[in-house]
Amino acid sequence: MMKISTQLMFDRGSAQMSTVQNKLTQTQAQLAQGKQVINASDAPDQAATIQRLKSVLNRQDSYQSSLNTLKNRMLGEESTLQSVSDLLVRAKEVAVQGATDTLNAGDRKALGQEMQALRDQMLSLANTKDSNGNYLFAGSRVKQPAFSEIANGSLVYLGDQTRMNVRVGEQRSIAVNRTGTDAFVSVPRIDKDGASVGIGFFKVMDDLIAGLNNVKGDDIRRGVGELDALQTGVSLAQAQVGTNLNVVDQQTAVIEDTTLNLKTTLSSIEDLDYASAITKMNQQMMSLEAAQSSFAKVSQLSLFNYIK
Repeated sequence: MMKISTQLMFDRGSAQMSTVQNKLTQTQAQLAQGKQVINASDAPDQAATIQRLKSVLNRQDSYQSSLNTLKNRMLGEESTLQSVSDLLVRAKEVAVQGATDTLNAGDRKALGQEMQALRDQMLSLANTKDSNGNYLFAGSRVKQPAFSEIANGSLVYLGDQTRMNVRVGEQRSIAVNRTGTDAFVSVPRIDKDGASVGIGFFKVMDDLIAGLNNVKGDDIRRGVGELDALQTGVSLAQAQVGTNLNVVDQQTAVIEDTTLNLKTTLSSIEDLDYASAITKMNQQMMSLEAAQSSFAKVSQLSLFNYIK
């Protein structure tokens, strides 16, 4: 027959109360923080899953930030190109008017002055910066103007043809920059030897201005046709920007859906069900009170209780 000492009964009662007290303390801590897991050691697998989901959510936030930056930059490109397109429309009107044989030299020079103003506005737009101070149309050389004058007074493209991509999803990247030659295109021209050569956007404008100022009808009429090619190039660039904006909007929707799903999953694993936790706490409090009452009664027992 096994003998149960008073010390053993005391130790068992103390251990039982300690276990119930620890569980109650943990439940109260969960209620205070609104979380299922307070310490990673309490549920290592669950804690690891929570950290993994938070890491994925942080990446989604980074992707969304990149998409917002991209969209603002593309909206700047879209607005700038629309302004250039409007100026080209006016330039075409001026050129057509200048090609009229009834105009005298003074009239054409006046048109040349307006054409010069239009060209200068286009140059300013070609060197537009975004909200971060980066040039929109300089390729990857975003800290220097896309177009600038050289010693002979002609304009040259100082940017490069590099396209930089930014990650906007687990398996998705989008080009973040645009080259100046994508929007301000060169046009083909037949030189005096009959060969086709590429003429830069602003060289076309400068030659047209010179034609108006020097009353060269052939140069003016050639410029009218070349303006159409410049307009086509700007229109194609606008279409590309519009397509890219659609891609950004679609990817933004994907990121938002992914983020919502991740937050829902994280909440189910991390956040506390208050109703269940309160019920659990009340049960633990009752268990603790019962254990304390039982322990108090047992601790008062002795052999003399049985002799009476």
